[in-house]
Amino acid sequence: MNIKELLSRYHAGQRDFREITLIAANLRNVNLSGVNLSGADLRGVNLTRANLSYANLTNVRLQGANLTETNLTSANLTGVDLNGIDMSQTYLSRAIVPQSEVVIQ
Repeated sequence: MNIKELLSRYHAGQRDFREITLIAANLRNVNLSGVNLSGADLRGVNLTRANLSYANLTNVRLQGANLTETNLTSANLTGVDLNGIDMSQTYLSRAIVPQSEVVIQ
């Protein structure tokens, strides 16, 4: 699945995109609030200023991703390795994040 198809399906009301692969995709400024991306491979994805509030991101692969200013309010990041990910000014209010893994600069 490519970005255009993902956004088209999302805008049509689909929210379940479990285990999708979007390596190095540019999702800057997209609104994917409430999306289920559990188990997805999003390595190297640009999520700068994206809205992923209320998203299920359980076990998502985010190595090399950019989460600068991403809205992760109330998102579930259980099982996500956040080491080395740019999370400058990322919104994590009420997000489920293993605290031992989060280093915000």
